[in-house]
Amino acid sequence: MKKTVISFLFFISIASFLNAQNITGVVKVQKANGEVEPLAYASIYWLEGKSAFVSDDNGHFSFNGKKTENISLIAAYIGYIKDTIVLASGQDKVEFILRESNNLNEVRVVGRQQGNFLSKTTPVKTEVISAAGLCKMACCNLAESFENSASVTVGYADAITGARQIRLLGLSGQYTQMLDENRPVMRGIASPFGLSYIPGQWLESIQIAKGPSSVVNGLEAITGQINLEHRKPTTEQPLFVNLFLSNTLRSEANLVSSLQLNSKLSTAIFGHFSTDPLGHDGNHDGFKDEPVSMQFNLANRWLYMSENGSQIRFGFKALSDDRLAGQNDFKKDSQRDYAIWGSNIKNKGLNSYIKIGVPLNPENTKNIATVIDYTYHNLDSYFGMKDYKAEQNSLFMNLMFMNTINEKHKYILGLSGQYDNFDEKVSNHRTINLDEMINPLAYEIDAGREEMSLGGYGEYTYTSGEKLSFVAGIRLDRNNLHGWLFAPRANLKYAFMEKLIFRASGGRGFRSTNVIADNLGMLSTGRSIRLDNNLDIEDAWTYGANLTSYFSLGFGEDASLSFDYFRTDFNKQIVVDQERDMRYVWLYNLDGRSFTNTYQIDLTIEPVERLTILTTFRYTDAKVTLNGQGLVEKPLTSKYKGVFNVQYATRMNKWTFDVTAQLNGPSKLFYFADMERSPVYGMLYAQVTKKFKDLDVYIGGENLTNYRQHNPIIDAQDPYSQTFNSTVIWGPLMGIKVYVGLRFTIWK
Repeated sequence: MKKTVISFLFFISIASFLNAQNITGVVKVQKANGEVEPLAYASIYWLEGKSAFVSDDNGHFSFNGKKTENISLIAAYIGYIKDTIVLASGQDKVEFILRESNNLNEVRVVGRQQGNFLSKTTPVKTEVISAAGLCKMACCNLAESFENSASVTVGYADAITGARQIRLLGLSGQYTQMLDENRPVMRGIASPFGLSYIPGQWLESIQIAKGPSSVVNGLEAITGQINLEHRKPTTEQPLFVNLFLSNTLRSEANLVSSLQLNSKLSTAIFGHFSTDPLGHDGNHDGFKDEPVSMQFNLANRWLYMSENGSQIRFGFKALSDDRLAGQNDFKKDSQRDYAIWGSNIKNKGLNSYIKIGVPLNPENTKNIATVIDYTYHNLDSYFGMKDYKAEQNSLFMNLMFMNTINEKHKYILGLSGQYDNFDEKVSNHRTINLDEMINPLAYEIDAGREEMSLGGYGEYTYTSGEKLSFVAGIRLDRNNLHGWLFAPRANLKYAFMEKLIFRASGGRGFRSTNVIADNLGMLSTGRSIRLDNNLDIEDAWTYGANLTSYFSLGFGEDASLSFDYFRTDFNKQIVVDQERDMRYVWLYNLDGRSFTNTYQIDLTIEPVERLTILTTFRYTDAKVTLNGQGLVEKPLTSKYKGVFNVQYATRMNKWTFDVTAQLNGPSKLFYFADMERSPVYGMLYAQVTKKFKDLDVYIGGENLTNYRQHNPIIDAQDPYSQTFNSTVIWGPLMGIKVYVGLRFTIWK
């Protein structure tokens, strides 16, 4: 029977292949000044085949079309005028040029863009959160942009600092490489609060790729890569304003202005202000649930495009963030004593970059590119009687040569370097008086380092239309602290049939740890910190596979069902152990096994017109070897999570209704917690948006079930005891949050 089924599928595939032709194309956009550039993530519809596709980062798409007399294709993207092209018999190449629908004598075309969808074109399983997805909820910052994500879980790192962390493939976000338009960001000292420093409304889209992915951007991708695409300087929106206010008086304002100065030069200016002025204590434990905070962000991006196709992109970003946390009565630095436990966290940062791309031939099949990125970050803080002061200076450089041999073969060769100078110190000034004898608990830790890494890489891509894509890459880096580091990676995409796609990926990643910054919450405990000597670099293999089927159901012609499995195996890992000794938080090199298995299933359908449903379920099996315990279930890792999102839009998107429900599974807790496992709980989010001509007004709510973790801080009544601990966080800290906001856009 098995052989019969395999043979049947084989002959079906052969028959489909013989009766198909490979259609390739590109979607471009023409600006009002006449410039033409590729349009990423545009939608392409094949009318006769009742299928839809999405263009890749460079605007390209391809598919296998049946040999019919005519093939009718429509290209569309929100904010642009749709274009229709009918291919003649035998024609296999097409080029769309869309025009922005912003001239006064034009009719603006209102389209619907999917909020969250799986990219069909990438060889790596990639979830895309589009501009529409970023408007489903308030999305005040990047952390909150993942509430609807099928792949990423977001939560608090501890109960005091307000730091948010994500999880991908069951592991902390520190194992996910964060990219800003393919530049590594949120590294080192900047990582604890980095998710809070990217306003969601600054972004155009987010791409979440599972697995090690590409070697081009370094070694640090272990569980995946998350790439952020900001609003572009070429977008003809002179002004975009987003205002937000919640019932807790959290206020936020975002501003983006994209200006085209001439036919070659354009710029985008980004501004952000947010404040959380009140110290709420909903669980009445004497501590603020979230810090009193004030944040300013300013960014400026430039794009220069010459007539020969060369591009220069450069810009900067500056931030200032001040957080006051701790007990409710703690107000000022002058109150820092043993009577009241308080924390003040000040972050200041500056990032600047330049990207240069130069075509080497008129067809732009050969080009060279270079990226230079500099980051400065300063973190000045204290937690009770512990001081933590850190400073980071980082420089990243990447030089690459790209050559497209033909439609099937291309490769990238490059050299990259990373320089990091971390000054990271912890001081504990606490003492105890025992029987008139001072027993000092004071200590100092210097976790600073100067690290340099230089490496070369190569990546080869084979593409056979929509049928087959294969990407193989290798990196070899020389690190001044850890020696030679070798990282091979491979990604495969194969279409068994037109709408049945298989993907597989595997590879190795390395990551140097910032032991204090990566685990900042441990400073909000009564314990001392113990670091073993010669902490090593973290080294892991991640591999997995995905099967996605697209089918017609209800109104939607492109419903999808996806299943994937991924596993991460650590060769080396820094273990953070709170169960070895109640007096200390121990950090030591892994001695044994550590692995994570994740299984996920996603279903997306549109049963009736303008009603979309996304549902997902993920199961996680994570284990780690702890000193004295052996191989055990990893603490604070939820066993499963379910997400159900439904959105309905009226005609012309005048009204949009969005509801998201979450089911969160249990986590194993530390033995000193008040229970062995956390309970199963649900959460509910909702938002209603009314669209006017250039104005969107929205009202919504978060955590409408009002579920909160009870007693998130252990021994909150005695914060200077060794049993005081704020890191056992498995659930939400805040109750119901209601908010209103508006988005206002002026089109050129």
